[in-house]
Amino acid sequence: MAGTAEAQTLSPANPFYAKSTLPYQAPPFDKIEDEDYQPAIEAGMAQQKREIQAIAANPAAPTFENTIVAMEKSGQLLSRVMAVFNGVTGANTNPTLQKVQEAIAPKLAAHQDAIYLDAKLFARVEKIYKQRDTLKLTPEGKRLVEVDYRQFVHAGANLSDADKVALKKLNEEESTLENAFITKLLAATKAAAFHTADKSKLAGLTDAQIAGAAEAAKARSTDGYVIPLINTTQQPSLASMSDRAARAELFEHSWLRTERGGDNDTRATISRMAQLRAEKAKLLGKPSYAAWSLEDQMAKTPEAALKFMDDLVPASTAKAHGEAAEIQSLIDAQHGGFALEPYDWEFYSEQVRKAKYDIDEAQVKPFFEIRNVLENGVFYAAHQMYGITFKERHDLPVYQPDVRVFEVFDADGKTLALFYQDPFKRDNKNGGAWMDEFVGQSKLLGTIPVIYNVTNFAKPAPGEPALISFDDVTTMFHEFGHGLHGIFANTEYPSLSGPNVPRDFVEFPSQFNEHWAMYPSVFANYAKHYKTGAPMPAELAAKIKKAATFNEGYQLTELLAAAELDMQWHTLAPGLPLQDVDAFEKAALEKTKLALKEVPPRYRSSYFAHIWNTGYAAGYYAYLWSESLDDNAYQWFEDNGGMTRANGDRFRKMVLSRGNTEDLDAMYKTWLGKDPVAAPMLKQRGLK
Repeated sequence: MAGTAEAQTLSPANPFYAKSTLPYQAPPFDKIEDEDYQPAIEAGMAQQKREIQAIAANPAAPTFENTIVAMEKSGQLLSRVMAVFNGVTGANTNPTLQKVQEAIAPKLAAHQDAIYLDAKLFARVEKIYKQRDTLKLTPEGKRLVEVDYRQFVHAGANLSDADKVALKKLNEEESTLENAFITKLLAATKAAAFHTADKSKLAGLTDAQIAGAAEAAKARSTDGYVIPLINTTQQPSLASMSDRAARAELFEHSWLRTERGGDNDTRATISRMAQLRAEKAKLLGKPSYAAWSLEDQMAKTPEAALKFMDDLVPASTAKAHGEAAEIQSLIDAQHGGFALEPYDWEFYSEQVRKAKYDIDEAQVKPFFEIRNVLENGVFYAAHQMYGITFKERHDLPVYQPDVRVFEVFDADGKTLALFYQDPFKRDNKNGGAWMDEFVGQSKLLGTIPVIYNVTNFAKPAPGEPALISFDDVTTMFHEFGHGLHGIFANTEYPSLSGPNVPRDFVEFPSQFNEHWAMYPSVFANYAKHYKTGAPMPAELAAKIKKAATFNEGYQLTELLAAAELDMQWHTLAPGLPLQDVDAFEKAALEKTKLALKEVPPRYRSSYFAHIWNTGYAAGYYAYLWSESLDDNAYQWFEDNGGMTRANGDRFRKMVLSRGNTEDLDAMYKTWLGKDPVAAPMLKQRGLK
């Protein structure tokens, strides 16, 4: 590598200097230090800048190879370091890494603008785009040209020079605010954890949960008990805590986590972010940020996404009102003497569920131990469907001791991918669950997938089993569905590979994979008692299945409330003053008929990381949009023999392996054999 541009700008001692020599180019976490990231990122930007300038200034006429393919090959150092940096800062950050994020966020935004707003480069791309039907391109190559062209136009390539300057300033400020938001949110979530020295406040929790709370307090060097917050509004412990005042306190900690004033209050940050996004949309010729954002999504327009959601509201809220009435009846029967509040819902709905279905979490959790769910549930389902197998590796370095690594083999024994699992909640980990890639698949670059799943399950006390709820089981299947989208990627070009698809399609493979969690042969293979290995009794399994649509009105309503909040923020017209966040949220929920006192949004505006930091701005509806696709897909499997290798291989070949190499609507319909309809989703939700 000596003599290359990369070698001239980055010390050979830096672990990102060259491609990793580990299997699959896995990150050498044992060699990476915090101080290695920033110089590697800046060197990567400098290297790609030179590569892009060379493409733009090439005196030869633009061709697919010297322009489009050359862009695909550019920026490999930057991609290499950012894949690892994003993974570690999301799951295991620290103050040093947060300072690096703060420093590079505006630089990365400017770097992207320098590429997509380069007039000479766009002229070359545009010329190839106009000639695409006459060029001898593969279908994937033609798709890449079309995707690249649309990305340039979407990013502002057709703007005047003056407007490009203005856009760059907005993008730089937006990136700075997005980074500030996630830093504030992480600190606020940690600070808002429920802390008590009074063990009686934890009445209703199991001994193992109380031991976990004591361990969490110990990890923070404090006495008593700590219940860390998860990212959503409702907190799992509320289902068990019998002390109503303690429930109210825990809920308030969650509800107000980022609205306490001081350095970690996010409201001013998101108010300005919404305003500048509207300004950005106007500059790009669109009436709102949502109109700009959705033009390259399956929904195409905010009107289509809003209609899709609005049509679900009446049935959803009607069912939620019915569920609330049932809970209130139970409270009254117990002579509670109070009206149902949001912090009561989980506690009393669990009692309703137990009464209606004779089931509670204390019965269920002993059959769902994390390691067993992963290996004999998630992996087993993938083996049954696709023939793939897994072998744990202990020789590859990880970024945190809880992380496990597995090698994935295809049905013919050929190595296919690496898979990392990071299961437990940490104070320095972003909330929620997600999948991403340390290395993406590409035949052009000769890379094989290195995939990871991150979740935030409660870590047990030492020596205790990690038992999870069936909702958590479903989360594991969900995130591994994203993983399969990356593992099975089989494309030439990295930009089109695996999960590099629109937001309202990317959730389809993950949500589809959830269905196998309850599939009889899969369930029987992993739902076993952690102590005895005995399978879950048939009557208990039947109760879980029967209760599958319990509380569905609540769950859909809280999800719709969050998705509608997102869309209301991002359909704000340009030129409006900064919004009062609390007043805006209240008005938005009332406008969309989702202001149900007992059913708060799944995320409030002030801690809604999906839309303010992780790329789902004007896109949270995607979970519901994709749900319609996944329920139709599962219905197809049910109608065609269920979980068979033939069905799995067909789905892999026609969907999971294809990434973004063809029109996604056409891809889906070709596989399904027809247009999707609403009935399967209503059936799965219990709303039909």
